[in-house]
Amino acid sequence: MVIEMFHEEFYGRTEPLLERICRELALRFDGTLSPETVERFVGECHRLLAQKSRLRRHLPLLTERFARERLTALAQSQGLIMREVPEVLYVCARNAGRSQMAAALTVHHAAGRVHVRTAGTAPAHHVDPVIIEAMAEIGIDLGGAFPKPLTDEVVAAADVVVTMGCGDACPIYPATRYLDWNIADPEGAPIERVRAIRDHVGERVRELLSELPGTAPQSIG
Repeated sequence: MVIEMFHEEFYGRTEPLLERICRELALRFDGTLSPETVERFVGECHRLLAQKSRLRRHLPLLTERFARERLTALAQSQGLIMREVPEVLYVCARNAGRSQMAAALTVHHAAGRVHVRTAGTAPAHHVDPVIIEAMAEIGIDLGGAFPKPLTDEVVAAADVVVTMGCGDACPIYPATRYLDWNIADPEGAPIERVRAIRDHVGERVRELLSELPGTAPQSIG
């Protein structure tokens, strides 16, 4: 009964925020995606994140970011929005370690010449704090990163899908390049081990970027 009352109170406060998110995203995608599609995605994103998120105060903000990312990917996969740079999707089981490190390192090294998304087949509640610490040591802030579940449209929109320890859970689309990186799982590892995994991920990221047009790696400084 207490749990039911909490959910009623929480969703009662959240509903106006979700309505505002729907209005804003409907305007953003006006002429590209229907308001009904936007509303459906916002509702689904909120439900998916609410199952995992411990940060209830930030749930509407995360919902907006997740829905915007998915709607953009949907429009791209349907040819309604052109992809101006290569799209890379990193997938691991928890979306709390390897995929987050790979995405952040790709963004840093590519310096705007590639767009990155991440997802998890069984996403965690939050990004591993040791991962955040290890990335901060090389000047990369993961403070805004959060785990997200894997959805079809982000796979369909990707030029390259890189999986790390999540088996064959990723759907297959034609004309998409698939890579599987053998990267150790940093979950529960000490910071020294996480640093080594971080550096290994960085090497693989540089290799990938060297193969993509116009995405030569930049040095960390």
